[in-house]
Amino acid sequence: MTDFKVPLLIRGQVIDDYSVEFGDRSGAGRTFTTPDIRKYWRQLVNSKPDSLMDLYSISLEEIYGYLEELGARLDMDTNPYWREAFEVGCCASNLSREVMEHCYRTVPAALSRVNVRDVVETRIGSQFLEGWVPKTMSDGRIINVRAMGSRSVHVVAGNVPIVSIVTVLRGAITRNDVIIKAPSNDPLSANAIVRTMIDMEPNHPLTKHFSVAYWKGGDEEVERRIYQAENVEKIVAWGGYSSIKHISKYLGPGIDLITLDPKSSTTLIGKEALQNESTMREVAVRVAADLGGWDQEACVNARVIFLESGTDPKGIERANEFGRMVFQAVQELPKTTSSGPVRFDPQLKAEIESIMPLTEFYNVITEPKRMAKTGAVIVSQVSEQVDFPKLLYGRVGNIVPLDTIDDAVSSFTAATQTVGIYPESLRRRLRDRAALMGGQVFQPVGYAITGTMAAPQDGIEPERRMCRWVVDNQCDPSLVPAPWVEPGSGVSATALESVA
Repeated sequence: MTDFKVPLLIRGQVIDDYSVEFGDRSGAGRTFTTPDIRKYWRQLVNSKPDSLMDLYSISLEEIYGYLEELGARLDMDTNPYWREAFEVGCCASNLSREVMEHCYRTVPAALSRVNVRDVVETRIGSQFLEGWVPKTMSDGRIINVRAMGSRSVHVVAGNVPIVSIVTVLRGAITRNDVIIKAPSNDPLSANAIVRTMIDMEPNHPLTKHFSVAYWKGGDEEVERRIYQAENVEKIVAWGGYSSIKHISKYLGPGIDLITLDPKSSTTLIGKEALQNESTMREVAVRVAADLGGWDQEACVNARVIFLESGTDPKGIERANEFGRMVFQAVQELPKTTSSGPVRFDPQLKAEIESIMPLTEFYNVITEPKRMAKTGAVIVSQVSEQVDFPKLLYGRVGNIVPLDTIDDAVSSFTAATQTVGIYPESLRRRLRDRAALMGGQVFQPVGYAITGTMAAPQDGIEPERRMCRWVVDNQCDPSLVPAPWVEPGSGVSATALESVA
């Protein structure tokens, strides 16, 4: 017997032909049924680019209103789809129930008119989405530029439900025809949003250009049919190395791959944080929010924290004291921010236990019998991070003492996403070099999980890349030199035009 069902949604149509079964990622043997995409892939793909014309019959203001109403309808107490997505997510996700509920109750606010307008104006500019924007060039010609919609497939992540909200928002404002491939660890969030759209206005142009499907990632029989240039122009993929590499083999002329691959975030704490006990505690609470927020399941979470404490005995002592403060602050975070993961990685637990006896190199601050709930703060006793930074999840962080905080920037890579920095002066001083080394988002310590959708993501601008940027040239022969006229001939291109 299956545990739940995932319908196939294709441009306003709900298909409930539940004929294939899959397992979710709960590890508890839970299964769900869904229609067999092999039977419906021809309906799912869109081979007619001009079918997007109906999206240009509505204004941005109408899109804002539609999304705001949609957000208001995503209410856990009244919307059965959104409630079911939450309940299923609690089993399949590694987020604690308290954090999950907070997310499901708050993330729909991202669809408010004021937030969507911020995204539009900051990321693209409404003028480019509403019409042709003219600009006179130095040679006299006028170029008219417009951002046009495209046909896109979104392979979304399932670690937090905000990903589905972001995907719908981006698809709507760019007037894309959107196919969302749901993930097995969150098979219902995007589905719930689009089913709500269908119930709200089934014939609305936006509703008619959103589809949600589930198929097992890597199914070549399905994907080689869908990922064809005649069917899709953009693939927006949230995923790891193996999944991105798999998708890339379908790429060719006419398909643009926009990757939002896994990132790692970090923290830089200057010596100013250690000037007195009250400042240490304040900064420790902020670090705890970055480390423990959303149970450390998001890419924005801090994992390695570089601390300018010094590496002499007094410096190491200060680092250990700061580590104890951070650990305690994590335990005291609001339950809606952090409650501890559902499942603690056994490999990470083994790694932590293996370094506990190595007190010359590491000070592990935790409650050993409750580590799966409390997490841990590992304070390096030398200026080197642990050998397993990619495993740091479940409210586990590594504090690395340094003599100078500038040295931390050398560890940045193209995968370094969010960097929390204290104090403000340090952020301003280091951000240029840190950006060149790979850092993508710099912000005050403590705000990792409260970013804005109006900012670039992962060092790119996904919304702009989801558009097709089209140019209409306007050339007045009396201003723009005509290549069909011999230079210096005395013959006017305008005169030739009038004779013709």
